[in-house]
Amino acid sequence: MSNGSGSHVYAVIMAGGFGKKLWPVSRKKMPKQFVDLLDDGTMIAKTVQRISGLVEEEHIFIITSELGRSLLATSFSSFSQANILVEPASRNTAPCIALATAHIKKRDPDAVTIVLPSDHLVSDRNAFIKIVKAGIEVASEKKGLVTIGIKPDRPETAYGYIQANGELSLPPDCSSDSDFRLFRVKAFAEKPDYMTAVEFLESHDFYWNSGIFIWHLDAISREFERSMPDLYKDLLNIYQSLGSQSEHKVIEDVYSWIHPLSIDYGIMEKAETVFVLTGEFGWTDLGCWDEVLKVAGSRNVVDDKKTDKRQVQVDCENVFIKNTANKVVCTIGLKDIIIVETPDALLICSKGHSNRVRDVVDTLRREGLEEYL
Repeated sequence: MSNGSGSHVYAVIMAGGFGKKLWPVSRKKMPKQFVDLLDDGTMIAKTVQRISGLVEEEHIFIITSELGRSLLATSFSSFSQANILVEPASRNTAPCIALATAHIKKRDPDAVTIVLPSDHLVSDRNAFIKIVKAGIEVASEKKGLVTIGIKPDRPETAYGYIQANGELSLPPDCSSDSDFRLFRVKAFAEKPDYMTAVEFLESHDFYWNSGIFIWHLDAISREFERSMPDLYKDLLNIYQSLGSQSEHKVIEDVYSWIHPLSIDYGIMEKAETVFVLTGEFGWTDLGCWDEVLKVAGSRNVVDDKKTDKRQVQVDCENVFIKNTANKVVCTIGLKDIIIVETPDALLICSKGHSNRVRDVVDTLRREGLEEYL
């Protein structure tokens, strides 16, 4: 499928959510996708840049909250406000994708859509573009749903998994120099415990679920109708209201009664024709501070004391400091520690335990300390 002027390729970047595990930098009023975690730009801006060139600028949509729209207007003003879709409330990924599907279908019924999270890091953009192009070809040729799987290199308990079954030939238009592999999907598995993750790794047929999807609008609409008929009716109501005076009221009404559900539970696990395309492109889900530390370490920027005069480390090893406050941070004799300093909150965490930051956030909420969230 061409990505020229007559392209039917669209991208939807999901930019809702709070990002509990990246507290205290990620807050309700400044979620992680709008934060510069690695001093190289916000994640939402990098996601748009990553897909640009493959997808025309006017075909890239960001779906977010009203707060997200305001943050985009100030932190990413070059992005067209007309291509920002607003959810009245957070209802997980299935309603989010249904709303985006209605908008794109109104514009182009023949569209192929790439759905992307806004909080991932990709170190090899060329390989990423190649695998997405291959996914577009698969979605166009096989008329099914395509997801992108990542070969695991460790027994990770923070990711969902995809079990592959039955390798297929790639479409002829796919890049001949790629090492991508195409399979039918046997099953989706939620985040496992450690021993199950070890079994997944040793089986060699499980891949991390990247949360990146590619499909033709007809294919995803068919699956909504089959697996989530109530939401499909809501999708049709929204589609018919778009461009009319009742558009905003219809969307608000729909979001007042629909139940939160992920696209994995609602559609992918039940769909009749699902494929997983696997390949390497330097993918990381920046979901917690340990992942930020790994990326910082791979870039040789963990030792920020060399460039940041506001921190002093004495006899420390593998200490990561994110300092957004106007103060000096001094550490002595520490090893494998994550320190995140903001003007009103301080997090100190042992390496390997940052997934539990969400427990801190939940505790603050229970204790009535909402102003720190």
